[in-house]
Amino acid sequence: MPSGTLLLIDDEPRLRQLLARVLELEGYTILQAPDARRGLELLEQHAADVLVVVSDVKLPDANGVELLPRLKAKAPDMEVILLTAFGTIPDGVKAMKQGAFDYLTKGDFEQQLVVVVDRAAEKSRLRRRVAELERKMGQRHSFSSMIGSSGALRRAQIMGEQVAVTDSTVLLEGPTGSGKELFAQAIHEASPRRAKAFVAVNCSAFPRELLESELFGYKKGAFTGALADKKGLLEEANGGTLFLDEIGELELNVQAKFLRVLELQQFTKLGDTKPTNVNVRLVAATNRNLKQEAAEGRFRPDLYYRLSVFTINVPPLKDRPADVPALADYFLQYFAAKLCKRLPGLDTECLRLLQQYPWPGNVRELKNVLERAAILAPADQPLAAAYLPDEFHAPAAPLSLTDANPDDNSLRTLEARHIQLLLHRTQGNKTEAARQLGIGLTTLYRKVQEYGL
Repeated sequence: MPSGTLLLIDDEPRLRQLLARVLELEGYTILQAPDARRGLELLEQHAADVLVVVSDVKLPDANGVELLPRLKAKAPDMEVILLTAFGTIPDGVKAMKQGAFDYLTKGDFEQQLVVVVDRAAEKSRLRRRVAELERKMGQRHSFSSMIGSSGALRRAQIMGEQVAVTDSTVLLEGPTGSGKELFAQAIHEASPRRAKAFVAVNCSAFPRELLESELFGYKKGAFTGALADKKGLLEEANGGTLFLDEIGELELNVQAKFLRVLELQQFTKLGDTKPTNVNVRLVAATNRNLKQEAAEGRFRPDLYYRLSVFTINVPPLKDRPADVPALADYFLQYFAAKLCKRLPGLDTECLRLLQQYPWPGNVRELKNVLERAAILAPADQPLAAAYLPDEFHAPAAPLSLTDANPDDNSLRTLEARHIQLLLHRTQGNKTEAARQLGIGLTTLYRKVQEYGL
């Protein structure tokens, strides 16, 4: 059965109560108002709950069609159905242009009204769900949602927040996997363009001969196989933000076309003779030294200087070790939920190894390491160092016979020697050593620590 709150505005008490009774039987909560003034008051009080307003066109203090924009201004996601005793086509057209969901003539219309109200309420619910999802997505891609509190990250965030409110071109510099796209999305969400599209393009993901047509589009017949006009990604981003990742991969002739976009906000499609105007904000990213590339002739200097109006260095993970625990815990819980497995954090040794690791693959590598560990680790136990990849563990030192006491034949010493010998033979591969010893990997780690190997 439908549910939700409806507002009825009609100066005829008997008709209003009849409609209220019919709609209450359908599961709706009904608010009633005898005139426009009271209707607006009730809507202001219950704007978050009201899904649909059903209003008479002829009210004592207002015309329903003229009232409609005022109702929508108080609750934009709410729908309005207008009722009239004498409907005309021009009035109906005017009402629909003003944003009415439907325009019904009074009479024997109770069942018709129920169907229309159900449809209007469902549309209102859908709008609210979309708005909530957009709000959550905006929070997800905001600067405040970034995990970490290190000084290096915070400095980059402050710069991003300052430039976001402008229309300036931004160049994000940083190694692969450091989170440049996340920064670009946060800049978009903090900008006046947030309601428009954010279009991300990885320039290294397209074959060079296709990238130009994907970015700028083409006209029918521009080349063999161009059977219809194609809108490029620049047009898709019109009014919003275009993010070009790995912009250093652009060929020089495509760079020249982008220079024109930045200067004039226009470009010419393949096969076209007239320019296409766009309004886009460009955020670019690179893991190269573009200034050096420009000096060596592999990147246009004029484009580099236009791109680098505002440069932000996104710090690599090795420069922000203080952020590793929070990031690791976030990824571990994310993958634990995905695997339907309870993993109560990381143990001390595991966390120590994660923090001292240099992270050549940055945050992306940390995410992959934690996904693998979450799959291997047993449930209901803190994540142990044993489930980290081999590169996190220093290879065992070769067995030194000169350091060993040949007269010490205690079981403890013999076990330590045997474990060290196998670690040497397996070149520090603890998983293989544990297999040959016939013990668990966790047990092997415990014995390595116990014997100080």
